Amino acid sequence: MAILRRIKSVEQSMAETHDEKRSLKRSLGVWDLAVMGVAVAVGAGIFSVGAEASARHAGPAVILSFVIAAVVCGLAILCYAEFASSIPVAGSAYTFTYSTLGEFLAWIIGWDLILEMLMASAVIAKYWGVYLGDAVSLFDLQIPMTLQLGPLSFDWGPVVIVAIFTTLLALGTRLSSRVNSVFTIIKVAIVLFVIVVGFFFVNSANYSPFVPPTQEGVATESAWTQSLFSFMTGADPTLYGVFGILSGAALVFFAFIGFDVVATSAEETKDPKRTVPRGIILGLIIVTVLYVLVAIVITGMVSYTELAKLDEPSLSSAFELVGATWAAQVIAIGSLIGLTTVVMVLLMGLARVVFAMSRDGLLPRSLSVTDAKRGTPIRIQLIVGVIIAIIAGFTDVQVLGDMINIGTLSAFVLVSIGVPILRKTRPDLERPFTVPLSPWLPWISAIACFWLMLNLSTETWVRFAIWLALGLVIYFAYSRRHSLIGRELEKDALGGIHRPPMSR
Repeated sequence: MAILRRIKSVEQSMAETHDEKRSLKRSLGVWDLAVMGVAVAVGAGIFSVGAEASARHAGPAVILSFVIAAVVCGLAILCYAEFASSIPVAGSAYTFTYSTLGEFLAWIIGWDLILEMLMASAVIAKYWGVYLGDAVSLFDLQIPMTLQLGPLSFDWGPVVIVAIFTTLLALGTRLSSRVNSVFTIIKVAIVLFVIVVGFFFVNSANYSPFVPPTQEGVATESAWTQSLFSFMTGADPTLYGVFGILSGAALVFFAFIGFDVVATSAEETKDPKRTVPRGIILGLIIVTVLYVLVAIVITGMVSYTELAKLDEPSLSSAFELVGATWAAQVIAIGSLIGLTTVVMVLLMGLARVVFAMSRDGLLPRSLSVTDAKRGTPIRIQLIVGVIIAIIAGFTDVQVLGDMINIGTLSAFVLVSIGVPILRKTRPDLERPFTVPLSPWLPWISAIACFWLMLNLSTETWVRFAIWLALGLVIYFAYSRRHSLIGRELEKDALGGIHRPPMSR
């Protein structure tokens, strides 16, 4: 049970932000955080995930799938907002879990966040290179996107975008935030343009039936590719109907990942106790409105049965089916710009999680030293950038996309559980923002997120278990012995005599 006693107090977390060598510069406001949320959530997926969910899962009722996913995400975001207003420290779910459920679970959730943001950064950077190639071909430019380096194929596009934003983030969070704002405004304008044009092609007959009758799905799914829920219960896969809406919600939830990344910037915001909750919630509202509008346009332009005949249905496909082929160029540019900001925010979020874990001693402390002038963890940012560039440039990472969802949802579950726990253990703590109807809403949030996890494939769960096993090896071999909290507990147990960890 000693492992469960390693809980870092809120006061200890706040004290760390005053360490001049390991503190981040506060420079972000409400709008900066809202833009960051929009930047990371509105990417190329806005042009594809709704069409895919409509064609394969819910039909026109994909609109409800988006609403359900937004509500689930919103419940978790309320929990994040309460934590961030009470503990405005870098690290997001990792830091919040450390203060409620202890070091062991904090390490697990930190390790999950590293998985989520590492995979997301690499996958999105890879797709950025793909969309760059599409944009180049649309304008008849003959530029090879893949280079051959001996026996290895090298995609230079992902490396370029990762290098650019790694440099910007190393130079300062404020500078990168301004660049992010410009790109985000441009891509939202493109999304709104596509939505407005799409409404001219809407045919109300395509909305009927709004909830298509349930159909038998593909019975040839292997145990690896079907959802864990189906695998455990033996239920046959189905399309459409009520379960189609729910499975569609699990799919489109990918569109809302990234808001936890915004919470990692709590230590870099001005007046974080008010700024963080307002910024996160404002960003979620904007993103939800955009996604629902896109879903209305897609399902109104073309029947879901027509989309289901396509191998890769998308908003671009819908425009092509109604004869507006020119829209493909606009959407290609919008996708490219959309992914640009996603890469930047994920790079920053991953660096901040590693920074928080390093400052606590769970990863080498030397990594958490920040630049005195710019207040950024340059060492970590450069290391993270190099690793992601190598993964995205030399490997096929798209197959690991579901790992992003499971990493995000596991973090949402623990943060939701943590809210009522901290309410009980620290009722005296100042809470500028509180989750309404606690503990009921946090528990509903945890259950809803776990349900979405069960709808991910068995293969994803197996990979997730392997990742967790690797994390446990690192924790017990290194992190537990170098943890600052562990050293303090050891010192107290020895009557004030500190014994170096390596002498055990």
